[in-house]
Amino acid sequence: MPAAALAQDADQPLGQPHDWQIGMQTALSPVQHQMVWFNDYVLFFIIPITALVAGLLGWCIYRYSAARNPVPSRTSHNTVIEVIWTVAPILVLLCIAFPSFQILTAQYNPPSDPELTIKATGYQWYWGYEYQPVGQDPANEAQNVSFDSYMLHEEDRADSGKTDMRTYPRLLAVDNELVLPVGTVIRVITTGADVIHSWAMPSLGVKVDAVPGRLNEYWFSIDKPGLFYGQCSELCGKDHAFMPIAVRAVEKDQFQRWLAAAGTSVDDANKQLNAELDSAKRVALAGR
Repeated sequence: MPAAALAQDADQPLGQPHDWQIGMQTALSPVQHQMVWFNDYVLFFIIPITALVAGLLGWCIYRYSAARNPVPSRTSHNTVIEVIWTVAPILVLLCIAFPSFQILTAQYNPPSDPELTIKATGYQWYWGYEYQPVGQDPANEAQNVSFDSYMLHEEDRADSGKTDMRTYPRLLAVDNELVLPVGTVIRVITTGADVIHSWAMPSLGVKVDAVPGRLNEYWFSIDKPGLFYGQCSELCGKDHAFMPIAVRAVEKDQFQRWLAAAGTSVDDANKQLNAELDSAKRVALAGR
């Protein structure tokens, strides 16, 4: 990767793909940190094995070509080699299996009971969200917060105030982000209203299929505030590529204020939150 690209990479917004990216997105959840570590860990096995196999193939092609080996060997087996190529793969697989099982266990065993439950319903071609905080009475409609999230069309950028392409990338930005608190154990429940979809957020280590007639469950928590992007990751029809997911992570107190306001009007709550975040950003920039 060119040096200029490396410098650009360090200045990229978190939680979204960017130019010259060759690895996984920056981890923003505990499980994703483990996934990134496991990805790097497995490379220590894959690279030497690939180099060894390629080297052996090249050597065999050279050493045992018809010109250099006119009388082919009739060797049927070699006990030492057969033991090596049986035992070595078993040891490698064991070294890979144990940490992978640990990550799999962490994915489905949250460290504590969920503090917030989100239901994500996939439609052709948008997402519907419903909030269920712990302790909330589901029968109390005044407490219910739900809304739909569509991809932001280019002609709507000016009206929505989302003109910054760096913050709100084309084909990833949405009209209503899923607002979530940081440092919170969040349970996401997914289902599909028509066909199979998949709620995927790479930087958070989440990918859950949304299947009609079924409820799938997963948990995650978010390390730091920001605006993070994902997409539907199950081919679901002609507009599958235009079904992004946007998560806006905020501090817990900001989330509680947003949730209280969203019970009355999601649009007003989003405007209030955006104004609060913009003000904090200006103060931070002025203090530099």
